[in-house]
Amino acid sequence: MTSNTSLDMDQDLAKFLLDHGATLIVTDVPIGTDFGIDLKSWNTGQKFKGMKMIPPGFHFIHYSVVNEFGELAPRVGWFHTFKEKEFVIKKWDVEAEDMSTEAISEEEAGRFRDNLRDLDKHLGPYPYDTWKLWKELTSKINDDLIERCQPLCGRVRSALELVGCNDLSRPRGSESMESKRKTGLTVEAQEELLLPNLKPKFGTELRLTKLPEKNYPDNAAPNEITQYSLDTSYALTTLFKNFKQPLEIIGELQLSFVCFLVGQSLDSFDHWKKLVALICGADQAISQYQTIYIEFLKTFEVQLSHVPQDILCDIVANKNFVYHNLRILFASIESNSELIERLKNESFKIRTRLSKKFLWDFDNLMEEDEDDAPVIVDT
Repeated sequence: MTSNTSLDMDQDLAKFLLDHGATLIVTDVPIGTDFGIDLKSWNTGQKFKGMKMIPPGFHFIHYSVVNEFGELAPRVGWFHTFKEKEFVIKKWDVEAEDMSTEAISEEEAGRFRDNLRDLDKHLGPYPYDTWKLWKELTSKINDDLIERCQPLCGRVRSALELVGCNDLSRPRGSESMESKRKTGLTVEAQEELLLPNLKPKFGTELRLTKLPEKNYPDNAAPNEITQYSLDTSYALTTLFKNFKQPLEIIGELQLSFVCFLVGQSLDSFDHWKKLVALICGADQAISQYQTIYIEFLKTFEVQLSHVPQDILCDIVANKNFVYHNLRILFASIESNSELIERLKNESFKIRTRLSKKFLWDFDNLMEEDEDDAPVIVDT
């Protein structure tokens, strides 16, 4: 496990990381395991014992075991905020084929520290060329957010272990199957009811904030339901009540994105998409939360530079989810005369860069999007 860029590392940076960087020791990792930290991973060799020169701060360590046929197992990872000069030791559990969660004794940790000079040649340097990118992607993630959102088991898994459950507790709804059958369902909904009742094993799922089930308040009149469905401000304001401060939504947006991008969690991807739609569709809330929207635009642009191209292709095939929501947001910002110049300028600059990069057309924002226009039926 080597990093080609480590040889070209700036000497001042190298000295800083040597003096202040953390060390991660991992023992007995199977040869060929896909092991990584943050945005990079490598296949481990026989002498691999861990990583060194890890910059202090939030990181995501991840791995996928390779079976005898060369196939990768689902990715597993965990979050850790490394302190300066921290020394972390993890052991591989051969029987469980996973990283052990048992703590290392102080005596054993002392032996590793005493032997660090010999271990050094078996430690891969942190891929510093991705450090700035990683910091941009995770700038609003803090320890409180990690503690609140990480799985109780301490591991983020791309493939969750599922267990049986009764119909009332399964994730896709609280209505009973029998009552649903009586209401008349689409073909897709009927097929979904044929699936076995499964839910993630307790403690293994990410504890991301539960989003509002509906965009309108209880007992809303029909015209209010229409209004709240077109403008998600009520749902967004309701979501903010779950946070100590509204800015936490940006941290959760970042966390759900990196859990998808690096942790390969589709549940996180789904949560990220819903957060994006909720934020972009909240027209009336923009005036109240202008600082949040400035941070959102910056964060979202950074994230789009990391979205895999095949995902962007899927988005395009699915009526371009990203473009559709950004167009709604840019139109709301452009038409709102109460917004500060900083937000309007930030919006315009990002619109211009995205138009150039992805060839997206954000002209004539006040014109109704063709997909959202009312359908005219001849009678």
